[in-house]
Amino acid sequence: MQDIPARRRRKSPRSALALTAAATVLSAGLLSWPGTQRAEAAPAAFVHPGVTVSRAQLDFARDKVLAGAQPWKSAYDQMMASTYASLSRTPKPRAVVECGSYSNPNYGCTDEREDAIAAYTDALAWYITRDERYAKKAIELMDAWSAVLQDHTNSNAPLQTGWAGSSWPKAAEIIKHTYTGTWANSGRFATMLRNVYLPEIINGSNSNGNWELSMMEAAVGISVFLEDKASYDKAMARFRTRTAAYVYLASDGDLPKTVPSQNLNTREKIVSYWQGQSTFVTGLTQETCRDFTHTGYGISAISHVAETSRIQGQDLYGTDVGERLRQALGFQAKYELGTAVPSWLCGGVVKRGLGPVTEVGYNALHNRLGIAMTNTQALTEQNRPAGSNNLFVAWETLTHGDNPN
Repeated sequence: MQDIPARRRRKSPRSALALTAAATVLSAGLLSWPGTQRAEAAPAAFVHPGVTVSRAQLDFARDKVLAGAQPWKSAYDQMMASTYASLSRTPKPRAVVECGSYSNPNYGCTDEREDAIAAYTDALAWYITRDERYAKKAIELMDAWSAVLQDHTNSNAPLQTGWAGSSWPKAAEIIKHTYTGTWANSGRFATMLRNVYLPEIINGSNSNGNWELSMMEAAVGISVFLEDKASYDKAMARFRTRTAAYVYLASDGDLPKTVPSQNLNTREKIVSYWQGQSTFVTGLTQETCRDFTHTGYGISAISHVAETSRIQGQDLYGTDVGERLRQALGFQAKYELGTAVPSWLCGGVVKRGLGPVTEVGYNALHNRLGIAMTNTQALTEQNRPAGSNNLFVAWETLTHGDNPN
């Protein structure tokens, strides 16, 4: 499949970050967060590896796998048997990745996402086995794309950039900060993240909420790798606003919260945006009545950003982010497990298929904080080992299953 000439957009990575962190946080109404006296979100010093998974979590997973303990050993075996872990994988980079709605056209979309997941998979394999062939394969994949990629185009460009951009920094963090060999082109990879990915995602999206949540997951992860406090703060502020507008809590009032830029200023507009759902109950998401798969994307991104933030020193699980995540997981898990759908919810019909997205949030809220989550626990344990959704989620039973760190 040849590269397709596509419309070019001139992008200025620095102008995309021009809004100062303080102004961003102020406009988002986040000057006073529970558990912190600082307006900004970025840590004084970034922790590495620190995107979704920490060194302590990696060490725990490694120890369990080497001991043959379950469910980590079966999760590891599942990962290693996947095509993502293949040492014969050939990267398929291209200068322009063009992705239309539902990846039609698909010029490099699947290749990019899967090469990014493969790099992360190889980084995990390296950490657990200490077999440097996997570190070198991860580097090969990252180098191949950083040597070529210039742009993402067409209607799904922001979402595609968010998905691939969520996996790349997870791989890069592990390799850069734990691999004992050399990665000569790590600077070029960082430049790709800064110049190609960050400008596409940092200003968010007014599409369905899973878009902006995935985009902010990528922006936060990239900011950690780049140690860019300004972009971290901007992404985190936008994430907080979108999370509050994605998962409804009764404490929000009669109607869900909204993102100001979307001008959802009437009940009619809000109901339409919430897929025609007019009865709002705690745990309902903006996309519940669309389908559980897209809802799962949003829930996953919320958990990933919360986990990264915790590693970086600011625990969002004790804020409304954690409460919204807990309620969204429980609400969706209940119906995913087969509970009859009442007539007031989505007209009595939901489209199940939440995906392998519950481990991170469940571990943080149930295992670390001791919150009872009966439905989420049942679904999580039923689905173990959690694999990959082939977009931006991968191997979370291995990395986060009952992980105390």
